[in-house]
Amino acid sequence: MRARPSTAFVLHALWLLAATLSACAQETWESAMQAGHQAVQRGDYPEAERIYAAAVTKAEAFGRKDRRVAVTLSELAHVYATQGKYVEAEPAYLRALEIYQDVHGEAHPDVAATLNNLGVLHRMHGQYAQAEPLLERALAIKEKVLGRDHPDVALGLSNLAMVHVAQGHYAQAEPLYQRALAIREKALGAEHPDVAKSLEDYAAMLRKARRSDDAAKLEERATAIRSKQGRASAVKPQG
Repeated sequence: MRARPSTAFVLHALWLLAATLSACAQETWESAMQAGHQAVQRGDYPEAERIYAAAVTKAEAFGRKDRRVAVTLSELAHVYATQGKYVEAEPAYLRALEIYQDVHGEAHPDVAATLNNLGVLHRMHGQYAQAEPLLERALAIKEKVLGRDHPDVALGLSNLAMVHVAQGHYAQAEPLYQRALAIREKALGAEHPDVAKSLEDYAAMLRKARRSDDAAKLEERATAIRSKQGRASAVKPQG
């Protein structure tokens, strides 16, 4: 009579099979994400969109609420937004946000980043009333989780300032730009490219507010930083 395998053996074999399938799925998903990233680097956004859309399905093999699904959706939404496909980008960001909140809770950098991206999306679409509360929530989470002087907080301040500038609310935008600049100078150094970016954004706001003299001073500082960075890149030894 043929012997039957023990229950323990069968369970172990099933566990090994599940582990193998999971490893294959992980490799397939990671390969797709890498291919999507390469397509973005080439500027081939239609191809990146196709790859990331397929990668969402691969990620869902781990579970529809798996963090990898949110990561993939975020990349897909970014590609949509880059192509001006705001209607397609919003639901992808919203689903990613829901998953991140389920996985991490409200106070997490992934949640803040997705709220920020949604806010920027609404701003780019001219939906300032929707953008402002999203960016404010993102900023509050970053301040709580990362600290008030973290460079990511400066980015959140700048994005919120841009919403105010777009509506002509220069008095509300200015202290946000000032704080973002101060954070970047302290955290990154006075000659960092991000400091130059803060100076340029602040100067652009001042010009819109018809404060050309103040703007020119900031532009002069930004130009000096950019020039110095350019010279440093030119003399950097090639490896």
